[in-house]
Amino acid sequence: MPVSSSRHAAASADAAAPAPRRSVRDEVEQSLRAGLLSGRFVPGHSVTLRGLAQELGVSPMPVREAVRALSAGNALEIRSNGRIQVPTMTPQRLSEILTARLLLEPELAFVAAAHLGSSDATALRKIDDRVDESLSGGDAETYMRENFAFHFHIYRAAGSQVLMPLVESLWLQFAPFMRTVYGRVGTAALDDHHKEAIAAVRSRDAGGLRDAIAADIRCGMELLDRSSGEGLREAQPGPPD
Repeated sequence: MPVSSSRHAAASADAAAPAPRRSVRDEVEQSLRAGLLSGRFVPGHSVTLRGLAQELGVSPMPVREAVRALSAGNALEIRSNGRIQVPTMTPQRLSEILTARLLLEPELAFVAAAHLGSSDATALRKIDDRVDESLSGGDAETYMRENFAFHFHIYRAAGSQVLMPLVESLWLQFAPFMRTVYGRVGTAALDDHHKEAIAAVRSRDAGGLRDAIAADIRCGMELLDRSSGEGLREAQPGPPD
């Protein structure tokens, strides 16, 4: 068989091959990440490894492995008594996370702009419609999930294997705390710059997209300022399960 034919056959076989199944450990980690990003897990509220495994319907081993991976990125912490919790938020830690977001996310969006087009703008508009619906309905959990989807649709287009894990780590640390803030002040006070970001994507305006993302992050910072630190007090340790 000619080499070109062999390569074509191999490529066809690869395309036809089913995607490898994710391990139980990967599925558990993905479930925990989704819970953190939607604010289902709140700062300071602890659970046992066994209780978490029962909730997820798996054995403790994959949960232990997933928790270790997330604790390495400061999204979860394992207490000395073996219980698992989202780390409590402090003013200094919050300030550092917000500063890091302002440094990384606008630049990631700037790089992504060259790889985004009209179809992405359409997809982002649909996501933003769901964001708006969740805001008007006071559904903080859905808002957080769709807001993450909006931002990361943009960021993934940058194709950065260095910045993406860093930004996702920041969101995993930040989201549970923001859920407590939204629970106190509601979603009616939320504002964003998604429309400007969508317009910048459609026109391939890298600078405009960078500015829109930076302004969007600052809106969240202003909300925290208006909440006068109440969210920090509410995000302290609560009773264990």
